Parts: sequence; structure tokens; C-alpha cells
Amino acid sequence: MTVVLDSWAIMRLLDGAEPAASRVQAVIDSGEAAMSWINLGEVLYILRRSVGVESAERTVRDVEGVVRVSLPDRSLVMDAAAIKSNFAMSYADAFAAATAVQLDAALWTGDSELLIAGAPWHPFDPSA
Repeated sequence: MTVVLDSWAIMRLLDGAEPAASRVQAVIDSGEAAMSWINLGEVLYILRRSVGVESAERTVRDVEGVVRVSLPDRSLVMDAAAIKSNFAMSYADAFAAATAVQLDAALWTGDSELLIAGAPWHPFDPSA
């Protein structure tokens, strides 16, 4: 079963925040983790600010090696825009949600903008 990771999930893994870190690592180890490049880009800019360019880029390459990361196509952009127009969230969060909908997968996040009961992207908080 594919699981879509939001940038939140990757940051909890990198921070070692339990129990989310272990759960995210387990889904990555299973080979079932996916995410949008938009959300991995969020990880990159957060890390560039905190650990510097070289370390941030190395970490993103490491994530790219173990998570299926996809570039948004026209369909995903249209879906993300529709989600953004219907829900109060950032545009990047809309890409995480749209990716989960497109893959019919659970979206792992702790972001309150995405943890909406009954949402079509099936949110799951791995820290709960």
C-alpha cells in the first residue's frame, strides 16, 4: 500500500521525533513511500536555512534515493489547485493532498491544515 509523505513527515524523521520518525522510517523501508517534488522542495528550503546548502542538498538526494518522488504534471497541478480552492491550506500542502488522492494513498502528516476528517486524501498522523 502506497503512503504519501508530506514534508512534515520527512522533517519528523530527520529530527528523530518519535513515534513519527520510526513509523516514517518503516514505511520508507517497505518501499511504499511516495511524495511530490513540491513537498521535497519544502524540506530542502527548511534544511538550507538550518543546516546549510551542502548538507540540505545531500539530505534531499538521500531522500530521493529511498522515496518515490514525482514531478507534478498538468493533472496534479489542476488537482492541487482545486483542493487549494476548496480547503484552507498552503499551495504546497495542496500538492501533498493531490498526490495522495491521485495515488489513492494515505497522506502521512501532522499538519493541521491537512488533518481533516473525511478528506479525500485519507490523512494519517504518524505521531499520534
